Formats: sequence, C-alpha cells, structure tokens
Amino acid sequence: MQKCEKCNTQFGWSKIYKSFFGWVYRPIKCDKCSTEHNITIPGRIIFVSLTIIPMLIFTNFLSPFNDFFVTLVIGLAILIIGSLFTPYFVKYKEEL
Repeated sequence: MQKCEKCNTQFGWSKIYKSFFGWVYRPIKCDKCSTEHNITIPGRIIFVSLTIIPMLIFTNFLSPFNDFFVTLVIGLAILIIGSLFTPYFVKYKEEL
C-alpha cells in the first residue's frame, strides 16, 4: 500500500479508494504531515485497466447471456470487484 513520500506514513485503503470517485482523481493528504499526493499517470492507467476495460470487454465481447440486464449487472460487478483491488496497485506522487 502507498506511503507518504515525506514522513513514510501509510495511507489507509479507504482514503485511497475514496480519492478515485468523481470526475477527477482527488489528491490524498497525509494525516501526519499534510503533504498532498497526486495519482501518477501509470496509476490512472492501472485504475482503468482493473475497472473499466474488463467491464467493457465482458459486456461487449465475452458475455454468454442474451439478456441485457444480466450482462449489465455482471459487468457492474466486474467493475466493483476490480475497483476494490486498485488501492493496492495505484501509485501516488508528492505534489510539488
């Protein structure tokens, strides 16, 4: 899990997870030293690779179901499950 670059305090899973929501990625502020960290470009690619891309591939190409609703629900489940793993892989860098 990501740590603060300045004071080496580990960010919590929920703090990282909450920074993903919204139209833009919100910076994470360290609780100990108040340093802000922004998500890196590779971190954004990892986020999309674990959430959006698997959902789109399943719903558009791999779905064995003829029912749109079932396909949509499973696609959303794939998106949610993928997003639960993202705090472990996404990297943040100190804002300069």
